[in-house]
Amino acid sequence: MQKPIRTRIAPSPTGNLHLGTARSALFNYLFAKRYEGVFVLRVEDTDLERSKKEYEQNIIDGLNWLGIKWDEGPDPQNPKKYLGDFGPYRQAERDYQPHLQRLLDENKAFFCYHSKEELEAEKENQLKNKEPQRHLCSHFATGRPAGTNEPGIIRLKIDPQKIKFKDLIRGEIEFDTALLGDFSIAKDQKTPLYNFAVVVDDAEMSISHVIRGEDHISNTPKQILICRALGFEAPEFAHLPLLLGPDRSKLSKRHGATSVWEFKEQGYLPQAMINFMALLGWSAGNNQEIFSFKELAEEFSLEKVGKSGAVVNIEKLNSLNSYYLKQMPAEELRARAGIAASVPPKIIFLAQERASTLNEVSSGVAAMMEEPNYEKSLLFWKDNPEEKIKEMLEISQKIISQIDEEVFLEDKIQENLMEEANKVGDRGLLLWPLRVALSGKKQSPPPFVLAEIWGKEKTLTRIGQAIKKLETSSQ
Repeated sequence: MQKPIRTRIAPSPTGNLHLGTARSALFNYLFAKRYEGVFVLRVEDTDLERSKKEYEQNIIDGLNWLGIKWDEGPDPQNPKKYLGDFGPYRQAERDYQPHLQRLLDENKAFFCYHSKEELEAEKENQLKNKEPQRHLCSHFATGRPAGTNEPGIIRLKIDPQKIKFKDLIRGEIEFDTALLGDFSIAKDQKTPLYNFAVVVDDAEMSISHVIRGEDHISNTPKQILICRALGFEAPEFAHLPLLLGPDRSKLSKRHGATSVWEFKEQGYLPQAMINFMALLGWSAGNNQEIFSFKELAEEFSLEKVGKSGAVVNIEKLNSLNSYYLKQMPAEELRARAGIAASVPPKIIFLAQERASTLNEVSSGVAAMMEEPNYEKSLLFWKDNPEEKIKEMLEISQKIISQIDEEVFLEDKIQENLMEEANKVGDRGLLLWPLRVALSGKKQSPPPFVLAEIWGKEKTLTRIGQAIKKLETSSQ
């Protein structure tokens, strides 16, 4: 009978939620949902010096914002409480001592009292002989050295053997345990180290699948050996490709944003982030790039996850975010982007059509709403003289003044202005100065659109200001 599917994400609260951790959480979540399993959030906070509650809260808030909901773990409404029956869901609250004591009693683990100087000498000797870097207690006398107070650490006793396991993404992987040496599993009987704590946590939480980054591959043989020593059944493993920057080096802050909260603050939407992260190393096998959460859960499989590194392409994220922005109703966009109620809907629409992020919507609206402030030279079209530019603005002023308020709409304005622009021959000669007069910018929506937004009175005022700017500067 197949074990129930139980996956987990186990971030360390030593920093804000990283994009790579969020991608791993998403893949674990999708895998669990695909097979009607359970997704667990576990906090690995045994690093007491670096772990902070604010980082834990950032992780919880970030996953919630993305919509990655866990079935078990800290209650997002009250982190002091837990969801699920396999707690505690924080490592610092779990008692590992019985498991460590059992290994010591069964002679499967032992206290190592070798000093830092001895370990350093062993390392130098191995380097000199071009041997793998590992600690072999058999190189030294056993037991606590006479006359010393070395605190000692607990190591797992290793018998040389070959460890094989099937990675659900990479296929069969083999390790020679002779290269591991007698590796440490705890500082003392109350303080487990990472690999030991993870094994106990996964076993006591009945985790069936460990889906994590490929940087953990080297930990897997150690964890399998600990499982065997404790008599636990090892979970199945799948190692995801690393996230890479555009230069194909490991993603870091020098490439830009790396935490989920940074992307949120830059104006990206959670649905775009989910869609983007899903495509980092996974493909549905067709050309589809837009997926709902439901579609991802139906389509996702580890067989479709690649082995090579996944490049974080911000242009792709911008494209996806732009798509979701365009689907957003105007009032929802107004609220999310913090746009005042006085801003006309058409301005929001124009900013929405041109923006990739919420921040760009806000800045686009602000730019269109501010009063024009530009140099006279921006009004000029090609090498036409100042008198010609003034003449064109006066023609536009006359045409616009003759359009009735009731029909002062983009189509009617365009029809009347284009008729005159065609007579001029060079359409830009008429339309460019008008666009600058209405927007004050080199790049803006068409003047017909701007005229409808501002209305007849404000449009004529701005044209008059442009004419005055030419007259004043020519005196």
